[in-house]
Amino acid sequence: MPAMERISLAEAERLCIDAALAAGASAPAAESIARAAVAAEAEGQPTVGLAHFIDYLDALEAGRIDGTATPLISRPAPAVILSDAGGGTAHLGFDMAFEDLVAVAETFGVAIFSQKNAYTAGALGYFVGRLAQRGLVGLAATNGPALLAGSGTTKPVFCTNPLAFAAPTEHGPSLLIDQSSSATAFVNIRAAADRSEAIPDGWALGPDGQPTTDPHAAMRGALVAFGGARGANIALMVEVLAAGVSGANWSLDAPSFAEGGKSPGSGLFVLAIDPRVFTDNFARRTGRQLEKLSNQFGLHVPGEGKAKQRARSDRDGMAVDTAVLARIRSQPSRT
Repeated sequence: MPAMERISLAEAERLCIDAALAAGASAPAAESIARAAVAAEAEGQPTVGLAHFIDYLDALEAGRIDGTATPLISRPAPAVILSDAGGGTAHLGFDMAFEDLVAVAETFGVAIFSQKNAYTAGALGYFVGRLAQRGLVGLAATNGPALLAGSGTTKPVFCTNPLAFAAPTEHGPSLLIDQSSSATAFVNIRAAADRSEAIPDGWALGPDGQPTTDPHAAMRGALVAFGGARGANIALMVEVLAAGVSGANWSLDAPSFAEGGKSPGSGLFVLAIDPRVFTDNFARRTGRQLEKLSNQFGLHVPGEGKAKQRARSDRDGMAVDTAVLARIRSQPSRT
C-alpha cells in the first residue's frame, strides 16, 4: 500500500490551483480543473482525481492544454449554447456557461451545451452532478483519442467514450451514473501498468489483436467494449453526440492526451432537462422509487456511495497518495 497523507478539500484545491498557475494556466482555468479534480478525489475516485490532475499539469507544460485559452461561447439557437475551448480545458467553457445553461433549461424545459477543441474531460459525472444539484436532469457524453476497439475491429477507433446521467431526488443524494463504454477505464489499465499487475480477461487486446492480461500490451493495443457489440454501439452514439454534433475531433483524428504538444480537440455534449416543466414532484417521486428499489429489491443506487464518501471527505479530509501530493507540490513555475 502506498503511503497516504490526509488533506482537507480546501487545502487540496489551493494546492492544485497553485500548481496549475505555475504550469501556465490562467486563474479561471486553474480553478476549474482544480475544483473538478478535488471533487473526484473527495468522492472516492482517485484515478480521475488528484492523480489525473498530474495529467493536466503535464499537458499544460507540454502544450496539450493551452492554459491561457478563453473559450468562445455563442448562442446559435435559444436552447443551444456552443463553446469553442480553443485548445484549453474542458471545464472552463462549461463553468462559464453553467448559469446560462441552467437558466435556459428552466425557461425552455431543455438546454444543450456543446463544446469542441478541448482537453479530455476527466470525471464526466462532475458535469451532470452539478445540474442535478440545481434540480435538473443531466445527460453528458464526451470523447477523446482512440483507445477502444469498435464492433468488428481489433484496432482502437473510439476513446473510452463515457456516458453520464444524473437526476435529483427530494431528500437523498442525486442518482448519478458515470460509466465508460469500455470494459474498464483507461486510467485503470495505466494504474495496473504502473504497479506491474495483470489485468482481468476481457479488458483489452494486445497490439496483435489478441486478448491480453498484460497492461503494457493493452496500452499498445486496444481496450474492449463492455457487452461486446452493445457497448461498442454506445461508444459510437457517444462519438456522434460528442464529436459529430460539436465539430470536435473524431477519436481517430485526436492527438494523444498523454504525449506530444497538440490538444486532443475533444468534444463534450451536455443535455440539461428541467423535469418540473414536464411533471409535478419529480424529485420526490424519483427519490421514493429509488428507495423502494433499494429497500425492497436490493438495488444498488449509483451516486449514493459517492455522496457518502464526499460527506466523509468534507468532515475528515481526504487520504491521498503522498507521491501524488509530492508531484503536485513540486510543480515548477514556467516563469
